[in-house]
Amino acid sequence: MQRFLFFLLLLLGTTVSAQESTVLQISGQVTDQERQQPLADVNVQVKGTVGGTVTNSAGQFSLRTKAKLPLTLVFSSIGFATREIVVSSLGSDLRIELVTQTVLGNEVVVTASRVPENILRSPVAIEKLDIRAIRDAAAPSFYDALENVKGVQMTTSSLTFKVPNTRGFNIPNNFRFMQLVDGVDMQAATLGVPLGNAIGPTELDIQSVEITPGAASALYGMNAINGMANLLTKSPFTHQGLSVYQKTGVNHVDGKDREPGILSETAIRYAKAFNNKFAFKVNFSYLTGVDWLANTSTDQNPNNLNTANPAYPQLNGAENNPAYDAWNRYGDENNNAVTISGVNYQGGNKTFIVRRTGYWEKDLAKPRVDNLKADLALHYRIHDNAELSYAYRVGKMDGVFQRGNKIQLDNVVVQNHKLELKGHNYFVRTYVSLENTGDSYNIKPLADNLQLTHLSNGAWGTRFKTALQNDINNGVDLATAMRNARAAADAGRAEPGTQAFNDLKNTIIRINNWDHVNAGIAGAPATGGAWLSQKSRMYHADAQYDFENKINWFNLLVGVDARIYEVVPDGNNFVDFSRPVADRNKPVEIDGKVPDSTDFGKNVYYKKFGAFAQLTRTFFDEKLKIFTSIRIDYNPEFDPKINPRFAVVYTAAKKHNFRASFQNGFRFPALFEALSFVNNGNVRRVGGLSYINEGLGYLDNSYTLASVNAFNAAVNRDVSNGATANAAALNNRQLLEVTNLSPTRPERINSFEIGYKAVLLNNKLVVDWDAYTNVYDGFLGQVEVAVPVTDKVGTDASVTDMLAANRNRQVRYRVYTNARNKYNNFGSSVGVTWNFFKAFTVSGNLNYNDIKANKTSDVFVTGFNTPNWVANLSIGNRQLFTNFGFNVVWRWQDAFVWESPLANGSVPSYSTIDAQVNYRFPKLKSTIKIGASNIFNNRYIQYAAGPTIGGLYYAAITVDGLLNN
Repeated sequence: MQRFLFFLLLLLGTTVSAQESTVLQISGQVTDQERQQPLADVNVQVKGTVGGTVTNSAGQFSLRTKAKLPLTLVFSSIGFATREIVVSSLGSDLRIELVTQTVLGNEVVVTASRVPENILRSPVAIEKLDIRAIRDAAAPSFYDALENVKGVQMTTSSLTFKVPNTRGFNIPNNFRFMQLVDGVDMQAATLGVPLGNAIGPTELDIQSVEITPGAASALYGMNAINGMANLLTKSPFTHQGLSVYQKTGVNHVDGKDREPGILSETAIRYAKAFNNKFAFKVNFSYLTGVDWLANTSTDQNPNNLNTANPAYPQLNGAENNPAYDAWNRYGDENNNAVTISGVNYQGGNKTFIVRRTGYWEKDLAKPRVDNLKADLALHYRIHDNAELSYAYRVGKMDGVFQRGNKIQLDNVVVQNHKLELKGHNYFVRTYVSLENTGDSYNIKPLADNLQLTHLSNGAWGTRFKTALQNDINNGVDLATAMRNARAAADAGRAEPGTQAFNDLKNTIIRINNWDHVNAGIAGAPATGGAWLSQKSRMYHADAQYDFENKINWFNLLVGVDARIYEVVPDGNNFVDFSRPVADRNKPVEIDGKVPDSTDFGKNVYYKKFGAFAQLTRTFFDEKLKIFTSIRIDYNPEFDPKINPRFAVVYTAAKKHNFRASFQNGFRFPALFEALSFVNNGNVRRVGGLSYINEGLGYLDNSYTLASVNAFNAAVNRDVSNGATANAAALNNRQLLEVTNLSPTRPERINSFEIGYKAVLLNNKLVVDWDAYTNVYDGFLGQVEVAVPVTDKVGTDASVTDMLAANRNRQVRYRVYTNARNKYNNFGSSVGVTWNFFKAFTVSGNLNYNDIKANKTSDVFVTGFNTPNWVANLSIGNRQLFTNFGFNVVWRWQDAFVWESPLANGSVPSYSTIDAQVNYRFPKLKSTIKIGASNIFNNRYIQYAAGPTIGGLYYAAITVDGLLNN
């Protein structure tokens, strides 16, 4: 908090001097030229300042400014051509008429270059949803509408949790894709995931969304290597009054996963301005519903793999496979593999690999979710080029999301405090983000510890073997004997639906120590734990200044930023690395006593600083525009990194815009990639910074898990043929691969993009095409390794340590590290929008993404996780007849392979149709919208182990602009 106060003092100490000039008052009325009717909510701004106002219901406006005459007023409104009026003298009221104009190609964006520019002349691909597009979208919310934007792949983990991605390497917790809300990063630091839809704007406060597909790190740094979304909210100066929103819907209409559930979302917004000097706004929303269910039984460890029992084809098929590992069942993963040796079968001693039974996600996760959001903003215009604002935002959410494992989010609270001073050509901003994961828990250790509380893996295996041998001796076939042995070994465990299960589950999820005494860990809880208790603070400050026309032969934009993460160690996910290894997971003791059971040492800090400069210049009567930028980022854990970008835009015949860009970008490891220290199913996940390895040895004294699995499969074959386990181990030692990992370094991307955008046929047709190629170097991922306890790798003792029966002589780590190969992905997309008849609009986009295969395997699977082809097609008319509009969207995506530490497999292709109709009641200032997402309830998944998504049917009413005098 001290750092945040420092940033506040620094900002408040910034001096601004008001112009000593006479206050001018300008008033008038704005009307629709065609209909000769007053226009409400027209934005009236003094050009080159932050001063302005908005017209009332009678189209009238009045503003006060200290700008000197002559001055220029800019009048803008969605659906009308922007008009500039020069005011040279004061006199009678102004009478302004605006001309109706399609918005095609007239949008102004700020994200691509950090300064306002026409979307047609953006140097990189950029998409925008303005307030009218959001209102008319065939989607339950503005965030859902992003899925139909060109180049965007949306990943839905929960009703309350959705994350967009662009251009490949998708993951449900997409920390490579930045999400900003009014300049504030929506990332939850320790969770490592952006929460734009969970703590961001409400449906009533969203003004626009801009999406930049592909690398944006040359201007935005750290987290924008895959692209970014910039969510902008409404100003209380220009959008005043009381607004109310209510949406009611239903999902699970087929009753297959859960009983039909009611979804309800309520939002309220109130904003008021006083004399164009002071304004405030407050927002509140609450959503509740029955979540989608992940319940796919796909076996990702089929019997043909060496981690199962390929020598016994009678065990093929999920119903017969004793090593079955289902997508949405937990506790049956590799760390729960039990080797059953010495079984007398078919005249010899045989070895089988089985997995613990596990528990289904539906029995571990909560079916109902809710999301509460609230924010407050205070704005004060110091003078015409200085507006000071304070904003507070808080979000509380439930839901499920997937990282290395599934996390049940429960009462997660994220708060933001922001203080900003801005003018038309600069800003100085600082904010702090506070994260508390509340009552959340990790589903994987919950399942593990439910099982371990029943029996240790060894004891469970002994029961299994006894029952298996008895059935085999009695002539029972192998597959049936395996099923019977499992039932015998599971006898007495806590079963879902019983009070014993509920009581044990509730005990485990309240303990923030995931170790278990039955895993052989001294001092561990008797039940183990699964509570995800994480608290962090993120302090951020940044500033930007646009020199505009102050330099004769080019425009210069400069900026700086600083960020500090502060993590409170919980002893389970994040620890104080200055403490001895043996003490890191224990509360601090003083004189042999524990004064505070929540004190696990000093807070952990992770820092980053950056600066950039961008030069732009136009040539040939502004037909050619050249952008050059350079950015430097520094993290004390790594060497400084330089990110350049060069881009060019050429406009031919005033409507054909060609662009090309190249940029280099870096991404520092996220907080959990760098600093985590998590015990998860007797496998410790560790961050990639070099000092974490000290005293542990996983970087240079370990074998890869893949080679350990292959080694044990070969050993089992030799043992089945009569060899002893130790002899078989030494005979197959060449299968063990020494890991030889390097300390983590930042990811790097080289990105090249070309594109074309034009407005044709008398402003009726927009064509937008782009193509890109990226090269990733040092891609970050996880590899699981085994460190021998007895001796160094390469020795006989280390080899025998790797036997499955000697699991207690191995220490398993899941290490964040860099890929050894470079990865080249590429793709293209095209979008077309056509106003073909009156107010009818048809639009569509086609997107292609692919990755070039490498000749050699890597230490981990990178997971491109992106369909080759995605298509969207929509048709709509916002004025089919008076006050009535509609929109219909068809979406299709290709099948693709999903690869991740949790689940792997094929995601089938799917298509959906979304539709909405709306009717406006102008006199009541109300709009009713009735629609459906996935109207035909075509059940689909978006990623391996993800939820099955069906139809959502809803009706919503919006009342906007009440109490607006």
